Amino acid sequence: MCTAIAYQTKDFYFGRTLDNDFSYQEEVTVTPRNFPLRFRAAKEIANHYAMIGMAFVPDDDPLYYDAVNEKGLCMAGLNFVGNAYYEKEKAGENNIAQFELLSYILATCSTADQGIERLKGLRLTDTPYRDDLPPAQLHWFLADKHRAVTVEFVKEGLRLYENRAGVLANNPPFPEQINHLSDYSHLSPRDPKNTFSKQLGFTPYSRGMGAMGLPGDLSSKSRFVRAAFMKLNAVSGSSEEESVNQFFHILGTVEQPRGACIVGEKDYEISVYTSCCNAEKGIYYYKTYENHAISAVDMYAEDLDGRQLARYPIIRKEQIAILNGARG
Repeated sequence: MCTAIAYQTKDFYFGRTLDNDFSYQEEVTVTPRNFPLRFRAAKEIANHYAMIGMAFVPDDDPLYYDAVNEKGLCMAGLNFVGNAYYEKEKAGENNIAQFELLSYILATCSTADQGIERLKGLRLTDTPYRDDLPPAQLHWFLADKHRAVTVEFVKEGLRLYENRAGVLANNPPFPEQINHLSDYSHLSPRDPKNTFSKQLGFTPYSRGMGAMGLPGDLSSKSRFVRAAFMKLNAVSGSSEEESVNQFFHILGTVEQPRGACIVGEKDYEISVYTSCCNAEKGIYYYKTYENHAISAVDMYAEDLDGRQLARYPIIRKEQIAILNGARG
């Protein structure tokens, strides 16, 4: 289960939490312009836009969870179990496997508008990466600084939804998520007004009471509401440090601590990592469950005309600044 947001201050930022009960040992990965992108049924792309993001990299293939390209186009895949639907390969069509979609769009498109048109012309297939890696059931969040859309491949076909909230979680389908916000239209970051009765006088006993009723559970529907409320009411300074800091605080409201969501008998879903990418500067920031310090990789510090991936294993060990010495 995951949550993603798009956020604008002076620059445009995009990121997500990845919530799971295990990790594929993902890495921050830079794909340069001349790294050959090979596809199972489509033609290889030898030259393309460079991109940076979090990826699982088996056999030197970057399988991105979320990424941004050098033009500022961003994309993330989130679980959509039970609703995602992919097709079989069909001769004469532009067949793209589910695990190839994110790289394909970011490699070939510079704007969300271009991405939408590219999506309309492809056939998304259920081809597995390999036998032990079946196709993940996902929907996608595609955004640039001008437009955000939710992308869903369902039995009825491709569905594209304008995402004015700039937020995406998992199930249910996006129209249900966005409609669910109307149940909370009375919430406010301000102190509440007494509409209960004119005959009774109420005095707020605490700050923050205007948001009473905001759901606090870990379900995807509730995380969507909580992230949308926090993001749409967030106030940030325009500096890089202020913007990145605020972005992580927003996503911090939907992080999952170990023990709150049991999976099976002994496993727990946690927020494996949280990311924030400055889509205009190509800087990818992240934190992990074990490490609260913010780490960063700058795409433009790499040779973007090269042919080799740049890979940075994520730092999981907590980094604690001890201010008065440590005991031996």
